[in-house]
Amino acid sequence: MRNEPRRRRLLLTVLIALGGLALVAGLGYREGARRALAAQSAQAAQQLDLQVQALNQRIERYRALPQVLALDPDLRAAVAAPVDAATQARLNARLEEANRTTRASTLTLIDARGIAIAASNWRDAGSNVGEDYAFRPYVQQALREGRGRFYGIGVTTAVPGYFLSEALRDDSGRAVGVIAIKIELSAIERTWPDDGDLVLASDAHDVVFLASRPAWRYRVLSPLTATAREELVATRQYEGERLRTYTGRMLRQAGAHGALVRIDMPAMPGTWLWQRAPVADTDWTLHLLHDATPIAAAGREWATIAGVSWAALVFAFLFLQQRVRLGALRRRSRDELETLVRHHAEELRSARDGLVAAAQEADTGLSRRLAHLPQGVVIIDADLRIVAWNARYIELFRFPPDLVRVGTPIEEVFRYNARRGLLGPGPVEDAIERRLGHLRSGKPHMRESEKYDGTVLEIRGNPLPDGGFVTSYADITSYKTTARELRTLADSLERRIAERTADLEQARAEAEAANRYKGRFAAAAVHDLLQPLNAARMFAASLRARLRDDETRHIADSIDGALSAQDGILASLLDISRLETGTLRTDVRAVPLGPLLDGLARETGVLAQARGLRFDHVPTQAWIRSDPNLLRRLVQNFLSNAVRYTARGRILLGVRRDGDRLWIEVHDTGPGIPPNRQREIFEEFRRLDDGNGGDRGAGLGLAIVDRIARLLGHRVDLHSRPGTGSVFRVSVPLASPQSPADLAPPTPATVSEDDAPLRGVRVWVVDDDPQICAATRALLQRWDCEVLLADGPHAALAAAVHGEAPDLVLLDVHMGEHHGPTLFETLCDRWGAVPLVIVVTGEADPALRAQAREAGRGFLSKPVRPPALRALMMQMRLRGS
Repeated sequence: MRNEPRRRRLLLTVLIALGGLALVAGLGYREGARRALAAQSAQAAQQLDLQVQALNQRIERYRALPQVLALDPDLRAAVAAPVDAATQARLNARLEEANRTTRASTLTLIDARGIAIAASNWRDAGSNVGEDYAFRPYVQQALREGRGRFYGIGVTTAVPGYFLSEALRDDSGRAVGVIAIKIELSAIERTWPDDGDLVLASDAHDVVFLASRPAWRYRVLSPLTATAREELVATRQYEGERLRTYTGRMLRQAGAHGALVRIDMPAMPGTWLWQRAPVADTDWTLHLLHDATPIAAAGREWATIAGVSWAALVFAFLFLQQRVRLGALRRRSRDELETLVRHHAEELRSARDGLVAAAQEADTGLSRRLAHLPQGVVIIDADLRIVAWNARYIELFRFPPDLVRVGTPIEEVFRYNARRGLLGPGPVEDAIERRLGHLRSGKPHMRESEKYDGTVLEIRGNPLPDGGFVTSYADITSYKTTARELRTLADSLERRIAERTADLEQARAEAEAANRYKGRFAAAAVHDLLQPLNAARMFAASLRARLRDDETRHIADSIDGALSAQDGILASLLDISRLETGTLRTDVRAVPLGPLLDGLARETGVLAQARGLRFDHVPTQAWIRSDPNLLRRLVQNFLSNAVRYTARGRILLGVRRDGDRLWIEVHDTGPGIPPNRQREIFEEFRRLDDGNGGDRGAGLGLAIVDRIARLLGHRVDLHSRPGTGSVFRVSVPLASPQSPADLAPPTPATVSEDDAPLRGVRVWVVDDDPQICAATRALLQRWDCEVLLADGPHAALAAAVHGEAPDLVLLDVHMGEHHGPTLFETLCDRWGAVPLVIVVTGEADPALRAQAREAGRGFLSKPVRPPALRALMMQMRLRGS
């Protein structure tokens, strides 16, 4: 009956432990799977965004070409009147040359009836010339809306591609023809992975037309309506291809643009994460299918970790509970033994002779008063002879019946134990004498001893008042075994904790490596994006020179302004990347603060006046220690935000001295910033929602401010109250005034657009981007330059002839396997002369600029502003003459 409550407590403990284990394992699996799904979704969205950017970049390389060709007077005249054979031959050659430069698939000139009158593939057997394309949507859209776009299989060549078209208009603005370019996207398709992740592109009807695996190409992701089928037949978009169906089922939504799915046709075993993203400026959707097996594995791992943690917690609890119980049991046993010994000592003091006599009269020599004790007990007198003992003492040491008797010297018992090896290593006589000497000294003692069979005894000895000694032997083997098991469990838990700590450290190192890769990727992506932006700005400058009325000039200026804004955003992204990777060099020195703030005040004053704001500036004569260029960028971001977010009132730029430092402050009367967002706005792409006139910025300005301040060791501070305004300020160290003789920068030469100082200059343009070559050629020809070559490095090496060097070379730095400066030295060897050269690069590396300056070469960063290029070419010409 006494064991029944104990069994119930044990059963309850087991049920709680198992139930808790199942619960935490289930919660761990759920949380691990949720986190893994979120991480996989974010990673898939990032990969999909990169693929969308690559697809857009491929299309953007050719988007401007139809627009430029649509302005060509020869092409406009050709579609406005009947074309004879000579004119048609000249147009075919013209389009063939343009197509060879741009490396597109096909260029086609179509009249208002939809008939192709010239094409770049006029030499091929499947030429477009003479074909009727009136039914094609890109022809109808261009004639109706001015431009068109369409993806489909070519009716003449049977080769799929993306068609971009632009209307050709006569002097009255009426559409009289269409110029169309066909882009083959198979190169993009070949860059997609053919195993692992699956990449698809579908049109507005959910028909897959690009796929990294052939089994998915021309597969319909959702049922086609009757209208859609009629449209596909009318446009002959996928003529000759059988559209196959897709079957599968969604298991779970994963964010706004993702889902977990099972795919039945085409057969793809397992679970897949399906992520979607729209392609800008098209009605296409890009899809990424990622294997979702790691999500379940992550859930199982989390469940294992949660279960192990729960088990460790349960074991720790049981260990502590056992220690408490053992401690209580030891204290109770010790108290009982001490009480018993004290009682016996009193009885021995009062009636020792009676106790000895009673023990001598007993037949067996056992003391009935000691029989109930759980410990083995033996009592000896002052002569070290046994006077009393109990049965537990005989049982523990397994003495023979005739060894322990009243009056037996304790030395004989010691010798008997020594023969059995119970006194430990060393000489036997020394061990016996040491024990006898301890008994004679009358000092209490307590120790533990392990027998040959593994039994552990706790031995306690206490002297009697009138001489003699009482010794107790308690069996604590079970307690020792439990303690060793608990220590083993604790060691195992410590090893698991150490292993988990090592795993976390490895994860942290991998996260830091991923962050460094992100910075390098951002720098490379910005460099690639600067290429088409450079061509677009040159095309815009060339277009503006051809316009005569103010309205169209205003539109061209708006295009240039938008490109300038895009240039600023890319420059900010590049600054963020350089600040994160630590490649941005600083030039900290003593500089006068007044000229720096005066220049910023003049620029900001014009912007503030245009927005109807009052701008005040307090001049200063202070000198500070900082990098003037980075500090200017920092304060300029403060002022730009103040102008952008201040609808009415004033803006103030001033300084405030604070000991050996100086605060540069920008005050505004804008809407203010709530306290819960004041730290948030210093993160990338974080913006307030109330900028003026839609000018909200990219959300990078204050992120750059924060990184520049940390790089220079300056402190940035913000005080703001919603509805009242804000104060942005930065603290810089003061410096002693120095001689300003060497601080004034050289005044740049002004260039007039009215004269023609570059007329007749022979120029080579060497760049591996065909759009940049075409745009630069058009711009230089507008300045009356003679452009001898505008092509890539291979064409330049083939065209270089001894004695026919140009006057000036515009040279890109990174062109595939060719390095610009090295290529220029090879060209000079072939020319036998060294012409003037301007290095043009999209990589913002101060070392490149320094190398160009040491070699006496010009240097410009992409995207190139036409006025800056014109000014530098004039300066180079003056320097050369």
